[in-house]
Amino acid sequence: MEIVEHYLYTKEHEWISIEDGVGVIGISEYAQSTLGDITFVELPNVDVEVEQFEQLTALESVKAASDIFSPMSGRVVEINDKVSEDPGLINRSCYDKGWIAKIEISNMDEASNLMTASEYESYLESLDRGGDTESEE
Repeated sequence: MEIVEHYLYTKEHEWISIEDGVGVIGISEYAQSTLGDITFVELPNVDVEVEQFEQLTALESVKAASDIFSPMSGRVVEINDKVSEDPGLINRSCYDKGWIAKIEISNMDEASNLMTASEYESYLESLDRGGDTESEE
């Protein structure tokens, strides 16, 4: 299972990559594989303010509908229209071309509430063992 080293992760399997105060948000390989073939992406609106761990958007797959939460607080500055035209892009390239939205981060201190790649990997291992499923909120 691929986990990108310099990204930060949530217990709900979202990731964020931060550069120059802007965070790119998507879902992890674990999330996309658990959901199965993604058939629909509801993108957030540009300029919407989101709070950390608040619903950002929703996805639908052949298995389920799933809310996607924002890993950090901020303002949506860009959305990836390609995933609304081709939702399967998230399945094929969840860390690269299948990102969902970019936010201008309003509170960088919130990064401390997220998991590093190694912490996320340990978290996934605990799920495989039937361990902690507690929400981060």
